Amino acid sequence: MITGKNQIGNQKSATGSVTFKTFNPKLNIENEHTFNEASAEEVDQAAKLANKAFKTFRNTSGKQRAAFLNAIADEILNLDEELINTYCSETGLPEGRAKGERGRTVGQLRSFAALVENENWREPSIDEAIPDRQPMPKSDIRKFLIPIGPIAVFGASNFPLAYSTAGGDTASALAAGCPVIVKSHPMHAGTGELVATAINNAAEKTGMPNGVFSNLNSKGIEVGVQLVQHPKVKGVGFTGSIKGGRALYDLAAKRPEPIPVFAEMGSINPVIVTENALQSRGSELATTYAGSITLGTGQFCTNPGLLLGIEGEALTAFTKELGEKVVATEPQCMLHPNIKKGYTTKRDLVSEQSGLQVVAEYYSEVAENYAPPKIATVKGADFLQNPKLHEEVFGPFSLVVQCADESQLLQIIESLEGQLTGTIIAEESDYANLGDLVDTLRERVGRIIFNGVPTGVEVCESMTHGGPYPASSDSRFTAVGINAIRRWIRPFSYQDFPAALLPDALK
Repeated sequence: MITGKNQIGNQKSATGSVTFKTFNPKLNIENEHTFNEASAEEVDQAAKLANKAFKTFRNTSGKQRAAFLNAIADEILNLDEELINTYCSETGLPEGRAKGERGRTVGQLRSFAALVENENWREPSIDEAIPDRQPMPKSDIRKFLIPIGPIAVFGASNFPLAYSTAGGDTASALAAGCPVIVKSHPMHAGTGELVATAINNAAEKTGMPNGVFSNLNSKGIEVGVQLVQHPKVKGVGFTGSIKGGRALYDLAAKRPEPIPVFAEMGSINPVIVTENALQSRGSELATTYAGSITLGTGQFCTNPGLLLGIEGEALTAFTKELGEKVVATEPQCMLHPNIKKGYTTKRDLVSEQSGLQVVAEYYSEVAENYAPPKIATVKGADFLQNPKLHEEVFGPFSLVVQCADESQLLQIIESLEGQLTGTIIAEESDYANLGDLVDTLRERVGRIIFNGVPTGVEVCESMTHGGPYPASSDSRFTAVGINAIRRWIRPFSYQDFPAALLPDALK
């Protein structure tokens, strides 16, 4: 049941005076429920309660936290159609997408549960004492990983489940032993409240301390700012825009005690297509990439926004067919009027740049909040001279860059900001000549896809979902997969401790 209230631990709260509603972009109307934005006092209560819970939660066993995570997954599934219907009404996304994302969310929770059931993830290390070592005796030193404290998680607009309330940031932080305070995304506050209730139900059923999880509503930036600045908050997880992520990063750095911000931000995900690949299967690639560019209305952080090839007949034919197939795709609904406005503004800004030519654009009338797709092209020299062409257009838009030669192509890749992914489309006959391309691309991205599409992120141990700035704020970490837990831990050593006082993992 949606109440519109904040959840501070196991209590519902609504002391603030600011209210808002979510929006159904498909019907172009507001949804019925009214939500109360958290007051400064409620933010303070949630942070202090999380800190109190941390003193108990950090010492729970891995088996206890695994039971908690599995219980969250069960409670989310128990929400059934209420969750799916709310998700769809707040996003305009289809039921199939909602159920698929729910499955991914549940899968993430269970994977972290499996990880922490034993203590191997803590990487225990034991160096026993050598008292008679010369010229100095050696102390007994033992090390493992411990949680850093309460974490503030910011829900993402484009993934109301997998990257939001019980998403990867929350699941990994809880698995590590860190309480979580979610700043719910205002576009899907109802979905967030339902999932938050599921988490707190699971906490109660598994005996977790009150305050291990809180959910705060907010339609503006004030609640987020207060959370990041609160002295009891020890880390931040964020998925969103470069502007938003950088603002949080700067706020955290200016605190008397700076804290880490793990932000996944913008990416245009360059795709490099060799001439041999274009000649042998250009039409097939045009079909594949038309589907990838328009998938989910282009509202993925891994959307292929930039395609690179050597100028010539093969690239020209591919670009023309890609444009035709993209605009033949029926426009789809975007997440919110503000998302549609942002897409239109960015798309038009890029389209106005010198040297850019429109290849294909959907000109027919579209319903409100639906996004007409577009493909454009530009010469490599013009792209190099204009950083505005590097900017992400969040929606069904892609830019094809015609490189003069391989040297210019490598120069363009080197000029790019950090990216989540890079993709190479090539034939076996190209393999001997791909060394420089792979090395150059590897310095700019967190993951290289070969002969595939970047859209779609497998949740597994080997996945890296991050990259050099501004793709993420720290390229050493991933936001997807069990290694995401490494963001919320720190190494800690015991020296010359009595065995009776050591944690079991270090005995």
